[in-house]
Amino acid sequence: MSSELILVIILALVFEFINGMRDSSNIVATMISSRAFRPQTALGVTAVAEFLGPFLFGVTVAKTVGGDIVDSKLLSLDALVACLLAAIIWNLITWFLGIPSSSSHALIGGLIGVVAFTAGFGVINVQAIYKVLIGLFLSPLAGFVVGFLILRLIYFLARHASPNINEFFKRAQLFTAIGLAFSHGTNDAQKTMGIITLSLIIGGVLTGFEVPFWVIAVSASTMALGTAMGGWRLIRTLGGKFYKIRPVHSFATQITSAVVILAASFGGAPVSTTQVVSSAIVGVGSSERFGKVRWGVVSDILTAWIITIPVSGLISAGIYWFVERFFRGI
Repeated sequence: MSSELILVIILALVFEFINGMRDSSNIVATMISSRAFRPQTALGVTAVAEFLGPFLFGVTVAKTVGGDIVDSKLLSLDALVACLLAAIIWNLITWFLGIPSSSSHALIGGLIGVVAFTAGFGVINVQAIYKVLIGLFLSPLAGFVVGFLILRLIYFLARHASPNINEFFKRAQLFTAIGLAFSHGTNDAQKTMGIITLSLIIGGVLTGFEVPFWVIAVSASTMALGTAMGGWRLIRTLGGKFYKIRPVHSFATQITSAVVILAASFGGAPVSTTQVVSSAIVGVGSSERFGKVRWGVVSDILTAWIITIPVSGLISAGIYWFVERFFRGI
């Protein structure tokens, strides 16, 4: 392997680690906030389930990200370095600010930005972009609607239950959280797998788009390690800033998020776990009472969602230009 190819793989794994660290908040925040499980227990169970996800549910999303958006012949390893650096920088900025933005948006935006800068928008597969954008932008709406309906259904089914049912909602979160972690590992880990596989094709190691087993294992392991570290800034945002989360809210949010993310994964659509979980939390809270949700927090997160793709695209193009302009001749 060339040094450039090794650099791409390292950056992809750094991105995956940060992604796991940030997105662990999506899965465990409501569990911790509702006091169903201790933080380390929640993070440990989540990390194991995320590692297993890609092995159980396949790598369809990896092909969409790495094989469908643009022809590998039109990309260079330098372009992938710029794409990954842009996604990492944006993830770190939003993590530092405690804003649960989308790692998926950052990666896709970085890829689109550098491809458009180096070869023009005409080389981008429009149909694949439509598939990506539909998944990324419709999934939050689905999270809100399904979360709204799920809580209504739960309240209807439990209308004659005693207060002891709260104990059920606490304990049942072990299973719903595992399901959500499976879905997260299945969808999010595959984005890095797609980028690494794409780099192996560009570097001449592979002749066709087929994700090697070692890429699946390394990507899943890195995400699980990042998850085990925990993204505490974002856990506080998702777990308490929207509204006071009780066990029934956490239970409904996890069921909603797992269903939406797994449905997207089977369709090969890369979605943002952050967006789905956040919108599910808001949908569940709104189902109980619209005034329950702190809509100012929602507005801040929506702003981050809207600007992530264009900003990460500009950062990616800027990094590529800077490197080519000042370092390529050295």
